[in-house]
Amino acid sequence: MISSQGNANNWDISDIQMFWGEIAPCDHLVQIYDNEYTFLNTLEGFAGDGFIRGESVIIIATPDHIEALNQRLISHGFDIQTLIANDLYVTLDATEAASKIMVNNWPDEDLFTHFVTSVMTRAAKKTHKVRVFGEIVSVLWSQGHTGATVQLENLWHRLLNKDPFCLFCAYPKSGFTQDAASSIDTICKTHSKVIDGSARPSTELYYMNVI
Repeated sequence: MISSQGNANNWDISDIQMFWGEIAPCDHLVQIYDNEYTFLNTLEGFAGDGFIRGESVIIIATPDHIEALNQRLISHGFDIQTLIANDLYVTLDATEAASKIMVNNWPDEDLFTHFVTSVMTRAAKKTHKVRVFGEIVSVLWSQGHTGATVQLENLWHRLLNKDPFCLFCAYPKSGFTQDAASSIDTICKTHSKVIDGSARPSTELYYMNVI
């Protein structure tokens, strides 16, 4: 069984830039995090490293998470207005995005493919490489649509197999029941790597390959 947390000895360790640039440039990753601070550290590293490498970054997240990420990026000197103007930084509300791909509370594959492809085409206009953070799955999970969440993860995975890119997903651990091992295991197995969601140094990532 895969665990979202664990003893440090169970995880491989990498610095942030090495991880996103060299270890997981075309992976489908998930983090089930203990708290917002830990998650935002990871999201900031994901986006910031993308900008440093000249990649386009798509963030499909809640408005609160987008605002928190923007403030962090600005504090580190990123000119997000210029990045946005050049479609190198694309932010979308996760709930609104979900409404574009769901039919009767279930993800429609054609709508999903059209939506994601159009956004990625827009983001790829000035750079051949795009990375995506997607929080639609977390929104669906929080609404109790567990089957739809797993199906959406599978749709993302199929898209990745056709045209590889880096896709990062995240869920708050509080969204799982106290006896959540089975649910966490199901979610983790739809990904290629799991990022530890407990408190770690902000310059490092602890990760585990999904077998």
